[in-house]
Amino acid sequence: MKMDYSSARYDALLKLLRTAETLWNASRIFFEQWELSPSQFNILNLLHLHPNGCTQIELSRLLIMHRSNITGLVDRLEKRGLLQRKDNPDDRRAYKVLLTTTGRKLVEKILPDYYAAAEKIWENFPGARTKQLVGDLEKLSTNIEAFSQTHLKP
Repeated sequence: MKMDYSSARYDALLKLLRTAETLWNASRIFFEQWELSPSQFNILNLLHLHPNGCTQIELSRLLIMHRSNITGLVDRLEKRGLLQRKDNPDDRRAYKVLLTTTGRKLVEKILPDYYAAAEKIWENFPGARTKQLVGDLEKLSTNIEAFSQTHLKP
């Protein structure tokens, strides 16, 4: 079967990959002013949204990231005094990861600029179109997951 590399679907896939890479690169530059990576900010922001903390497994699941990557990120953020690990009363084998006061203040300092940047990025997209795009991306993600489970070896 001959592949049609000029198809709209193939073009959309390339544009999606390019958009993801562009967004990641812009995020890296944006968070440099606070000496954070986008992944570090994502952890801090999640913990800001979960004041009772999260386990590293929960962070891994929420960020769709391997646990070993979470461990390194948490280690670096803990060394900076932005978060801390505490014993988990529900599971003695795991720790709860929580923001420190310093971490909370940093997130609260970043969020206004973060939301302003997000609004600037989305300024040409009406709310209804954005919701449709979210739905389309969720369907695409489901298709990718199904494909990965049936066609790709781990």
